[in-house]
Amino acid sequence: MIDWIYPLIFVGAGLIVVSVFTTQVAFRFGAPLLLVFLGIGLVSGSDGLGIEFNDAGTAYLVGSLALAVILFDSGFGTPSKSFRQAAGPSIVLATVGVLLTTAILAVAVRIVLGFDWPEALLIGAIVSSTDAAAVFFLLRVGGITIREKVRSTLEVESGSNDPMAIFLTIMFVELVASGAGLGGMTTDLLIGFGFQMGLGLVAGLAGGIVIVQIINRIELEGALYPILVLGLAICLFALTGALGGSGPLAAYVAGLYAGNRRVKGKTSLTRFQDGMSWLAQIVMFLILGLLANPSEFGAVALPAIALALFLMFIARPVAVWLCLLPFRYERDEIAFVSWVGLRGAVSILLAILPLIAMLPNGGTMFNVAFIIVLTSLLVQGWTIRPMAQWLNLITPQRIGPVERVGLELPGNAHHELIVYRAVAGSPVTEGERLPRWARPSLIVRDGHSMRYQYAGRIKPGDYIYMFIAPRYARLLDRLFASPVRVEKDDKEFFGEFRINPTRPLSALKDAYDATIPPNMPSDRTIADYMRERLGGTAEEGDRVSIGPIELIVHAVNVDGDITDVGLAFDQEAQPSRVPIFLNGRELIQLIKGKIVRWRKRRRPDRPKETTPLKAEAEHSREESVSPVKPEAANDDRAKRA
Repeated sequence: MIDWIYPLIFVGAGLIVVSVFTTQVAFRFGAPLLLVFLGIGLVSGSDGLGIEFNDAGTAYLVGSLALAVILFDSGFGTPSKSFRQAAGPSIVLATVGVLLTTAILAVAVRIVLGFDWPEALLIGAIVSSTDAAAVFFLLRVGGITIREKVRSTLEVESGSNDPMAIFLTIMFVELVASGAGLGGMTTDLLIGFGFQMGLGLVAGLAGGIVIVQIINRIELEGALYPILVLGLAICLFALTGALGGSGPLAAYVAGLYAGNRRVKGKTSLTRFQDGMSWLAQIVMFLILGLLANPSEFGAVALPAIALALFLMFIARPVAVWLCLLPFRYERDEIAFVSWVGLRGAVSILLAILPLIAMLPNGGTMFNVAFIIVLTSLLVQGWTIRPMAQWLNLITPQRIGPVERVGLELPGNAHHELIVYRAVAGSPVTEGERLPRWARPSLIVRDGHSMRYQYAGRIKPGDYIYMFIAPRYARLLDRLFASPVRVEKDDKEFFGEFRINPTRPLSALKDAYDATIPPNMPSDRTIADYMRERLGGTAEEGDRVSIGPIELIVHAVNVDGDITDVGLAFDQEAQPSRVPIFLNGRELIQLIKGKIVRWRKRRRPDRPKETTPLKAEAEHSREESVSPVKPEAANDDRAKRA
């Protein structure tokens, strides 16, 4: 009677094993993992190897549990510094951006598929959110280092925009199922959104506090802490949803709070959650792939692809541009945020809801959403790196790979045991001395342990054990890193010249005729001014424009202080790669220019009068101009600053 159990277990475990092995393909070729997992599910389904799975309710249940694990881990792995830097624009993108994407795409759905407005808005809501798993993988594991502000914006947005998409999808499913019109929807939308998001936020903060207190106060076997945290996160997700709040938002906020607090066994917690998050992604993607029937895609393939292209090239860019107008983003940055709008598992998961509700066009909606996701991953997922390179948003690599492992210490110690493996060509193997505060406690060489005093010079292959405060690890990374070839575009990215960030702003005014804001004290340091313009935090590659010059953060110490600044000239001579996406500053200047030209056209032209005094002054100014080459003048100014 139970002969079917073992084949089922074998097939399920085998698909997971195959998915794990295929991750090497994604790492090598830069393919989004979601595409690989979905592909395995599609090949294994009824139209492929013949595995029959058509239980939409079970798929949605498993997907919801997996989503809770993924969102909690996403919040747990987001540093508070990154969240603070990108909180404003990311939250706007995760709420207003999702609404705008839904509305704009609904117009195209109504034209292409001929659906009425509630159904068109439902499809727009289903595919309105970006996929956190795909974005995190491509930005963190994809081998590229994007400017910190842009990367933080994308990561926080992708981890926090699912609750809004889920709320809109459920609301439109109920609207279509009831047959009611759009009248009165605005009031219900505002009330429902405020209640769900408010309760989700409060529950997430409370849940995060409870998780931290429980972990730090209860003594358990070390291996049980990660299981307890995972169970508490899922309980919070379910309880918040049962009370009418947003369970996904609660899980993300709880992870964000707990991940930025000192908790017992944090290293083991992070490793366990990373593994569980991978497992959750694999299981969810496989089940969603099994649920689909590729033989049904042909009937809606062309309209769905057209909608996917409309979403990528019109709906998402317009929504992102409108949301980021109030913030200080350059055109290239807005273009990249627009392009990294990968759709993924959440969109397919939400497409199951019309099937569960047995809507008349539920099957069509599911297939359309699936094709949109596949198209997004195929087009956008493979082009993230080329797009970042074309827009000059990749920060040149400053240090090579580092082989470092952090070992957990008992109790709540403020130091941790760090183990480095010295690699050939690293500064420590080339004679660079270690700081006094980082004296190793033990060195293991060729399987033999020895004290640092008797080890002599550090050799490649040595394992160096030392106790340090976690925030100093970044300094040691540079000493133990593999040698890195200086990129040819390093000077182009960070500027040809270096200036001292401790100098006052008046030095920029004297040397480069920079326009200092009238409310800014001239004795304020360049570093303080840049940090204020950047929202209180700074990372390598961040840029601040002052008139004709641009200041670029070149180095930051462990306390977040700017220690080195690059300087670039004549930004107008190097226009943005993207002719559209005017930012707020450029839009205001454009409007002012049009107003000035309009006023000039209304006034009669008057001949210019040149007085003898004015002519003499202009002649003196022309004679005083030095024929020094621009490069030499710029170099001299950089030295003075």
